[in-house]
Amino acid sequence: MSPIKSTITEFERVLDETPKKLFDYSEDEAAKKPAPDKWSKKEILGHLVDSAANNHQRFVRMQLENNLQLPGYDTDNWVLVQQYNTVAWDELIRLWEAYNLHLLHVFWKINPDKLSNTATIAAGNPMTLKFIVEDYVTHLKHHLDEIIKD
Repeated sequence: MSPIKSTITEFERVLDETPKKLFDYSEDEAAKKPAPDKWSKKEILGHLVDSAANNHQRFVRMQLENNLQLPGYDTDNWVLVQQYNTVAWDELIRLWEAYNLHLLHVFWKINPDKLSNTATIAAGNPMTLKFIVEDYVTHLKHHLDEIIKD
């Protein structure tokens, strides 16, 4: 049994349940900013696409090498440059879902022996692959909770 099986199973559950909830929001609701300095639902979901893209290479590289130095990324400017509020809501949902379904596949295929491999991201402290996978799912759920108000 994988040491991250519960994390992967939770991620799978989130991916199964979330798209239906996201499609409940209209284009206008998704684009509305709660305040000038706050992200809209579209921008939050776009940030999660960026997170998937940036973490994807970490999940792969950390299985190929140990003790890596990896770059960080400027989350606010990534969202700003890509102008997620101008992307169709249904397109953004599908992109987020497809990317994360691929990451789910990557997670299931991680060699458990590689979970202790480490990387330092930007100027931070070394982190294990196990931690980065678990943190990715926690981060994703946090931002989805900001979008989906039950």
